[in-house]
Amino acid sequence: MSLAVEPTSIASVSLTESDRDPEGFAKELGDSFERYGFAVISDHGIPADLIARAEDKARAFFALPEEVKRSYYIAGGGGARGYTPFGIETAKGATEHDLKEFWHVGRELPEGHPFSEVMAPNVWPKEVESFRDTFLELFAAFDKAGLRILEAIARHLGLAPDYFEDTVRDGNSVLRLLHYPPVSPDAPGVRAGAHEDINTITLLLGAEEAGLQLLDRDGQWLPVAPREGELVVNVGDMLQRLTNNVLKSTSHRVVNPPPERRGRSRYSMPFFLHFRPDFLIKTLPDCVSKERPNLYPEPITSHEFLLERLREIKLA
Repeated sequence: MSLAVEPTSIASVSLTESDRDPEGFAKELGDSFERYGFAVISDHGIPADLIARAEDKARAFFALPEEVKRSYYIAGGGGARGYTPFGIETAKGATEHDLKEFWHVGRELPEGHPFSEVMAPNVWPKEVESFRDTFLELFAAFDKAGLRILEAIARHLGLAPDYFEDTVRDGNSVLRLLHYPPVSPDAPGVRAGAHEDINTITLLLGAEEAGLQLLDRDGQWLPVAPREGELVVNVGDMLQRLTNNVLKSTSHRVVNPPPERRGRSRYSMPFFLHFRPDFLIKTLPDCVSKERPNLYPEPITSHEFLLERLREIKLA
């Protein structure tokens, strides 16, 4: 597992090195999250052939006729599963909607699971062959990579390496297939307005095409430019709250390309790794001090927090 600590200056360690020196890897990753809220990871264990297959299936779905795609839109579902059409999601505080459409895959739960009340079943498009099998396989691969990253985060915070295992077991994680369609040269808005992610951590594939930017401490927008197949990882609001802002949830956006390239689509696949719905987000004691008073004295479950934020971005 190799790590790029800065968006503009890549430093890396191999997966073998992280196994041999887990504390060193954890420090490098944690320092990057404290400074930028972001890191770029290669050798993440998600097979390249699986990524390619998933990209093909996503492109095939988004190429379907509009009326077919909209048949998988679940009104009142908050975008939790299935298709969300172009022009609905809006960044918190923004006046223009994002220029994107997307599909959500959630966790498959066994019948009678206690989280079934708040985690809807998946829906699957019958028009794209092997869509279900491909994205359940990719979901599981993301889950596995996410646990490795959370182990390093736990070490960085001085917690037991397995601290996060129970917090995310059967968590309400979501795999999003994103399509930013071609837009006119004078289209208002941006592909994705400035926002922070709601969840614990986000793992993103498909960010090689220029456009993803993070907001640095000094108010400057910095490009996040991974190499092909690398994984962009960022801290979400739930982890920021748990750590009392020790690990930062950084504003980021996807800007439009130059006018001459706006006729091209952009595709990506973020995995929003969530705590389990009943996990109580309560500030870690070691993240509170005289110099760092508790900014979040009221605990909240991850499900309650999620609903609050979905209402803010007009998905609930």
